[in-house]
Amino acid sequence: MSVRIRGIYTTALTRLLLDAGHDVVDASPPIRRRFDASFPTAPPAVEVATTDDRQGVGIAGAPDAVESVLDLVRGVGIDAFAWRDPTPPGTVLDGEVTETLGGGAVVDLAVGMDAHASVEGYLPYGNVDARVETGDLVRAQVTASAAPWERRRPELDTTLRAGGGLVTLEPGSGTRVDARDDEAARELAGMVDLLGLSAPEGWRTVWDRSALDADMDALESGLDRAVAAAERLSDAVGETGRIDRDGPAAAPDPVDESSTVGSAGAWVWFGRECRFALDSVRRRVTTTMPGHHRVKAGSADASAGVDLAEALCDPDPDAAFPFATVRAVFGPAEGDTLRLEHGKPDGRLITLGEGEVTAADDDGGVTVRRSMSPGGRYDALDVPREGGDVAVTKLKEGRWWYPTTYRDASGSVKGTYVNVCTPVEVFPDAARYVDLHVDVIKRADGTVERVDDEVLDGSVAAGDTPEPVAEKARSVASALENAL
Repeated sequence: MSVRIRGIYTTALTRLLLDAGHDVVDASPPIRRRFDASFPTAPPAVEVATTDDRQGVGIAGAPDAVESVLDLVRGVGIDAFAWRDPTPPGTVLDGEVTETLGGGAVVDLAVGMDAHASVEGYLPYGNVDARVETGDLVRAQVTASAAPWERRRPELDTTLRAGGGLVTLEPGSGTRVDARDDEAARELAGMVDLLGLSAPEGWRTVWDRSALDADMDALESGLDRAVAAAERLSDAVGETGRIDRDGPAAAPDPVDESSTVGSAGAWVWFGRECRFALDSVRRRVTTTMPGHHRVKAGSADASAGVDLAEALCDPDPDAAFPFATVRAVFGPAEGDTLRLEHGKPDGRLITLGEGEVTAADDDGGVTVRRSMSPGGRYDALDVPREGGDVAVTKLKEGRWWYPTTYRDASGSVKGTYVNVCTPVEVFPDAARYVDLHVDVIKRADGTVERVDDEVLDGSVAAGDTPEPVAEKARSVASALENAL
């Protein structure tokens, strides 16, 4: 199986994939330097890419290949969470415009063969030929999907393309090379034309820049795959590739997802233990500081700092994670604002709010103070939320729990809520973790109660929380219950 990988987890995942007997293709120059291995330039069966926020990876490609890679990646650590992608890149879906915004339209997409299973996509006005209005039916292709925890919609285009990797086919004629080196692009275009590597009538070949380094067998193989995908796509959408707008608007029909190459996908969120496990794998290949992936996941600046540190010295692999140094350089510091990003096992990400960092120590402890708005009641504690209330949250890097104490305007304690979660990561602008449902509360009168075990059990039954993680959560909750 051939895999193309990009992003901050590339070296470690390349090692794991090679060890599992897979081929890594179209490798970047650093990967070619680090490994004593052959990296052909060939069409990938699956692509793996780090998410924009660096918290995990997206996997997209042929269904069997995606399953194989997914099994490997989610086995990296106990706090890896995985979800199927209902809108992987390349998938063609029918949908209805539900809202028009300044730069594009929101489209309700029918996913799979169940019209009730839908997600929203975003169609930029520049990606559609005609004006669209609320209620219009559109057929569109996913050009960029979105992880379930990201605050954006999958992006759509009404121009349908087939293939990917080395070559993509799009409506039109002729040949185009997507590369900045004009001379090399002209040379490749001339060579493929000379050898008769052309698209079927009505399609134009668009060669990726990676094709500049590919041999003829790879170019032919890539084009054959793209042509086969284009034929399946044409069969699925019909001659026009459009919906009959005179038909009923209430139930748009999805296109068979097998009509596109790259029709399967998944997302994997890495927790703190995963990042340190990936450090150990990467260390087998090249110089890797303690907390390499943990620091890189924090911010682009921190990622660049890791690269500089590893280029200048050979860190002690047995040293502790230098949280104090990382926090001092990149934050958070006292007086900074820190968000609480509360992940859910079903893939959602909820921001509980943001507050002021009132204390930060070198052992990974950070205290955040939030002013609470009045209205409603505090979950489980069942006490009113009133004006002047303050929540003080004490986070500690790497801990499977954290407490929040609520006080009223006079300073009297209203209760403490101890959240059980995957190991906390305190990044420069946010603390992140995945909530594991079960929690322990301590009321103002000193009584202690463990809550939401049944919610955790339901999450396990739904396939959202792996049983080993659930068992760890129950163990942590029991220890907290006894301690309080």
